[in-house]
Amino acid sequence: MNSKVTVVILNWNGLALLQRFLSSVTSSTYPNLDIVLADNASEDASVAWTQTNFPTIQVIRHAQNWGFSKGNNEAIRQTGGDYVALLNNDVEVTSDWLEPLVGELDRNPDVAAVQPKLLDVNSKSRFEYAGGSGGRMDRHGFTFTRGRLFDSIEEDTGQYDDTQEIFWATGAAILLRRAVLETTGLLDERFEFHMEEIDLCWRIRRAGFGIRVVPASRVYHAGGSSLPRGSSKKAYYNYRNSLLMLHKNLPQNGRFRTLAVRLLLDVIALLRSLLTFNGGDAWAMVRAYKDFLDIRGQTSGVSYQAPDIRDKTSETREDPGMVDVLPSYTGSIILDYFLRGRKTFSDLPSGKFRLGHDAD
Repeated sequence: MNSKVTVVILNWNGLALLQRFLSSVTSSTYPNLDIVLADNASEDASVAWTQTNFPTIQVIRHAQNWGFSKGNNEAIRQTGGDYVALLNNDVEVTSDWLEPLVGELDRNPDVAAVQPKLLDVNSKSRFEYAGGSGGRMDRHGFTFTRGRLFDSIEEDTGQYDDTQEIFWATGAAILLRRAVLETTGLLDERFEFHMEEIDLCWRIRRAGFGIRVVPASRVYHAGGSSLPRGSSKKAYYNYRNSLLMLHKNLPQNGRFRTLAVRLLLDVIALLRSLLTFNGGDAWAMVRAYKDFLDIRGQTSGVSYQAPDIRDKTSETREDPGMVDVLPSYTGSIILDYFLRGRKTFSDLPSGKFRLGHDAD
C-alpha cells in the first residue's frame, strides 16, 4: 500500500479527549501517513500539549472556531495525500484501522468514501449511535444505521460484518478519495455541524461514485463531545440541516412531496414536544424551519456549489453534472419503528432497500 493518507483531527478545547485518544492514532501501523490537528482556536492547552507530546503531528491553527464543516475544509485545502481521513477527536482507533479502508479504495477506483465499523468506546461490544456499520436514509430523509434505529442500539455480534455499499458514511471516521472531492466539492459550510457528511456522501453518490462500510476496520467513538444527544442545539441542527440536505439533493420532481410529508411529521413532533413540556426542542424546530426558509430564499434559482478543494484563488470549479439519486430505503423508518415494532436493522424488510447488497 503506497497511497498517501492524511488524517485530519478537528479539535476545539478538547485537551482531555486528545490526552485520552490521540496516542491510539499515532500508533497506527499504516506506513504512509500524515496526522494533522486542525484546531478551531482552542482556549485550552490542546495545541501546546500536542506539540510537546507529539511533535511529528502537523498543527493547523484556525483564526476562530469555524465549526466542523469549515474547520475540516480549511485543513483539507492545506494538506495533501491521495486519501484524507476525517477523524473526531473522541475516537479511539485500533493500530491497523487504516489498512482495510485504504485497501478498499485502492482496489475499487469507483468507490470514493469508506467508513470503519463504529463501536461505543465505553461499551465496546455495542454499536455507536453516530455510524454503526454504515448509514442509510428512508424516503422521508430520516437517517439510521446498521446497528442503530433511533435510540435502539444493538450489540455487535458480527451480524453486520460484511463489506457493502451504504448510502452515507459517518463523519466521525471517514476516509475520502481526494480526487473525487475535486468534483463534488468539500463539506457544505452552511451546515456548520451535523449531517454535513451525509450531504457530502449524497453528492458523492450523485457524482457516480460508491460509498462502502468496511467492518474489518473498527474504531471506538465516545460521541456527543461537541453536540450532546438530547440538546436543543443538536435538535436545531438536526431539523434545519436535514431540510437543507433534502432541498439540495432530492430530484426536483419529488422534492415538494417529500418536504410536505416531512413538515407533517415534524409538526407532530412539535406537538409532542409541547405536550411533554419540552419547550427547548419545540423552539429549536421553529427556528430551524425559519432559518431553512431564509437559506433557501437566499439561494432560490441558484445551484449552490460546495467549497472547492483547491486554493481560494483558483478558478471556479466546473458544474459536476450531478445525477439524481434517491434515498436508499423506500419505506418509512418512523412507521417501521414506532408502529410496526421493528427495533433492529435486520427487522427491516430487505426488499425495500435500493442498494445492491442490502437485500442479501
